[in-house]
Amino acid sequence: MNLPPLGLYIHLPWCERKCPYCDFNSHEAREIPEQAYVDALLLDLRQDYHLAQDREVATLFIGGGTPSLFSAGAISRLLQGLADYLPLSAQLEATMESNPGSAEADKFLGFRQAGINRLSLGVQSFQDDKLLALGRVHNSSQAMAAIEYARQAGFDNFNIDLMNGLPGQTEADAAEDLTTALTFNPPHLSWYQLTIEPNTVFNKHPPQLPIEDSLADIQDAGEKILAQHGFAQYEVSAYSRTGRHCRHNLNYWQFGDYLALGAGAHGKISFIDGRIQRYAKTRAPQDYLAGHRFTASERILTRAETIEEFMLFALRLNEGFSVADFEARTGTGIGEIEQTLEGLYRRQLLQRSSDHIATTALGRRFLDSVIAEFLTP
Repeated sequence: MNLPPLGLYIHLPWCERKCPYCDFNSHEAREIPEQAYVDALLLDLRQDYHLAQDREVATLFIGGGTPSLFSAGAISRLLQGLADYLPLSAQLEATMESNPGSAEADKFLGFRQAGINRLSLGVQSFQDDKLLALGRVHNSSQAMAAIEYARQAGFDNFNIDLMNGLPGQTEADAAEDLTTALTFNPPHLSWYQLTIEPNTVFNKHPPQLPIEDSLADIQDAGEKILAQHGFAQYEVSAYSRTGRHCRHNLNYWQFGDYLALGAGAHGKISFIDGRIQRYAKTRAPQDYLAGHRFTASERILTRAETIEEFMLFALRLNEGFSVADFEARTGTGIGEIEQTLEGLYRRQLLQRSSDHIATTALGRRFLDSVIAEFLTP
């Protein structure tokens, strides 16, 4: 078995304020124990680096929480520590999430000098009333300033993260957010619908969101705007200019491997004998910092689970997947799912061209239903 590409995800779990829609493993903190946490991350790495199996790490993604609350010095020490144990690609894509509320020109320059070469800026909206409804700590002026800071610091590769379907949002509001983002000439945009997740403030106290017909109009209008400005949609919520897709996230969707470090981080590793392991790190930051046991759970996927997960991720991509990749990544012949595929072809939800399988425009509209066909009851 040829092992897939390898990425690395690192979770920094603290934020200035928990947003009411957020279900990530994030925790409010006035002071961050950054030195102790970097120590814990590197100790975790020393216990896990063998999982790389001598593969080069092609991509790094530091998420949170709000990673940009950490100092540039802490991020520099972290990246230096990674290089001591892992073979990092000379073309490493090193992304870090940043919120505009924690953006400073000198700090962004420090991140760039530390080795971060891609930023993902959590703007969400350029309209102050929408930001207030979302519980964000920044305003539109700070959002615009953060993008300028990133560009001035030398980040020619960055993502602007935007939401649609916000409380009180109209089609014109959503279009205005997109057109404002486009004035900064970003290489990449994440544009996705706000969803109400369990265990969030919005789940307990739901805001008034646009109706389904309005959401569909927002989506259609937004896709046209992005296409007119040279952005190709390559995944459900990801749009980029030619060659500027997020390589780390693309590796997830193509069922690649990734190491995991940090409180609550999840990893996936394939082995040469065909086994695929999922694992998760201790979720509570205080327990992770204690360092007694970093890995909280691990399991080997069954063949059915492997197929389910492959399809769950691969069908999010507009280009879909090749039969060869399905068989290489799952260790299963395509005949195993042929009957299900045929049913979806007949309903015009999937299409096949030579050895490539992808959703149709209709299938993308009803993606959850398509994916459900591959899930074991």
